[in-house]
Amino acid sequence: MIVERNNVVTSGRADGRPIVFAHGFGCDQSMWRQVAPAFEDRHHVVTYDLTGMGGSDLAAYDMDRYADLEAHAADLNAILEELDLEDAVLVGHSIGATIALLAAEMAPNRVSQLALVSPTPCFLEDDGGDYHGGFRREDLEELVHFLDENHLGWSAQMAPTIAGQSAGEPAAEELTQSFCRTDPAIAQHFGRVTFFADRRAEFARVAQPVLILHCDQDALVPMRVAEWMRDRVPRNRLEVLNATGHCPHMTVPSDVVAAMRDFVGPG
Repeated sequence: MIVERNNVVTSGRADGRPIVFAHGFGCDQSMWRQVAPAFEDRHHVVTYDLTGMGGSDLAAYDMDRYADLEAHAADLNAILEELDLEDAVLVGHSIGATIALLAAEMAPNRVSQLALVSPTPCFLEDDGGDYHGGFRREDLEELVHFLDENHLGWSAQMAPTIAGQSAGEPAAEELTQSFCRTDPAIAQHFGRVTFFADRRAEFARVAQPVLILHCDQDALVPMRVAEWMRDRVPRNRLEVLNATGHCPHMTVPSDVVAAMRDFVGPG
C-alpha cells in the first residue's frame, strides 16, 4: 500500500478539509514541521515522503519510472485515492510544487486549490524567449556533475545557498543533513530530473486557484520567474515574502502559515 510505501502521516481533524504537503528535492516531510501543525485545528493534514526520499521505501524508486515527474504526481494521486480525499488543498515546495500541480491536473475532481512555495516552472534560461529561469544549460550541467562526483561536498556547499543562511545556521544545517542522508544514486538521478524539468505549459493551464509564495531574495529562482508566473498562471495570487533563500517554510514559517491561511480560508 502506498500509505506505507511513502510513509504517509495524517493528523488534525479527520472530518476537516484535506491539506496535503509535498516536500522538495533532497528533503522529507519533516521540513513541514513548522507549518503543517498550524492547520491541524481545522484540517485533515497529510504529509508524506516522495518515493526515494526520507522514510519511503527506497527499493520502490525505479529510475526508469521516476525519470519523469508524472510518476511522482501519480504517487500523490494514489495517496489521495487511498485516503479517499476530495476538495483537497495541495501544498508543494520547489519541485514538490511542480509535482502537486501535475497531480492536480491528473485529478481535478479531488484537488480544489494549490499553494506553491518557492515554485519554478523551469530553472533554465529560454534563449531568445521571454522566460528567464536563472541558469544556462551549461551551469546546470556543471551543478549536476558536481552532485554526481561529490554528493557530500555538493550538499555542504549548496544547502546554505538554498536555505539562504550561512553554514551552521539552523535551516542551512538541517538542509545539509537532509541532503547528506539522501541515497547518492537517487539524489543524482532525481537532481537531473529536477533541474532540467520544463513545465511551463502545465503552469500556464492549471485549472485550480493557485497561491504562489516567492522569497524576494531567492538564489535559485529569480524574481522574473515569479513575475512570469504572475502573468501566465490562471487565477493565481503571488505573494512576495521578505525572506532570503528558497525555503521560507523553514526560515519564515509564520509568514508562510499566514499567507496560506488567508488563501485557504477557514477550512
